[in-house]
Amino acid sequence: MSQSFGARLAESMVQHGPLCLGIDPHTELLQAWGLTNDPAGLATFSKTIVEAAAETTGVAALKPQVALYERFGSAGFSVLEETLELARQANIVTIADAKRGDIGSTMAGYAQAWLADGSSLAADAVTLSAYLGYESLRPAIDLALANNRGVFVLALTSNPEGATVQHAAENGKSVAKRIVDAASQDNAGVGQLGSVGLVVGATVTGAAKALNIDLARANAPILAPGYGSQGAQAAEIREGFGPAWGNVLVNSSRAILRQGPQIPALHAAIEHSRKDLDVK
Repeated sequence: MSQSFGARLAESMVQHGPLCLGIDPHTELLQAWGLTNDPAGLATFSKTIVEAAAETTGVAALKPQVALYERFGSAGFSVLEETLELARQANIVTIADAKRGDIGSTMAGYAQAWLADGSSLAADAVTLSAYLGYESLRPAIDLALANNRGVFVLALTSNPEGATVQHAAENGKSVAKRIVDAASQDNAGVGQLGSVGLVVGATVTGAAKALNIDLARANAPILAPGYGSQGAQAAEIREGFGPAWGNVLVNSSRAILRQGPQIPALHAAIEHSRKDLDVK
């Protein structure tokens, strides 16, 4: 990969729009599709979604939820590896939603798994948790940048418990603001879009403003869950992110996946979301 992750993602968003399709193989979704709740059902589910995304112009990235593969142990990871490879072959940007975070050699190990060239689990980007401090993620950030891959660091999440940590402040600066400011430094001097991204819930953009967080200044791709089944509406997401909207990758999973398993129905749901997100 000769281009940075940020540049490749920006191109994909220009071509396909801001929709990130989550691959979330929940038990109830597998059952609704008439599939078995096992690695075989998982494989059919995942392959169908990649095929649907590859045959439409409305998906900028795919985001497999690692936990829902991991629950099947090594067989589940094998399916995830196959899914990432299918997406690579289809030239679709992938974000492994693993939310890894640790220190030292352990963090370096996670980085090797998700971001190293030659790893069967390597995605274009991986989600990270900075609970041990932003700099604890340095092995993953450095490896991602060296390999033209990316990371998305949890900054502001919509779960009720998140605010107890993310809004906590020292000397007037919240934890969330410190994370965003650190990402800004890593993205400084980069062209169109940096490769150190942020996860900001689509329903908590008001908190970003209240905490004096300038998301546009971060020059970061922003992964925004919360659209669709979680209640955030396209117009309010666009308004909430304001000047940073052009950097926002809006994730939708169950609202689209419930329309399967037939690919034409998935295409229709993807197209509906794309048009909805294009609201001015």
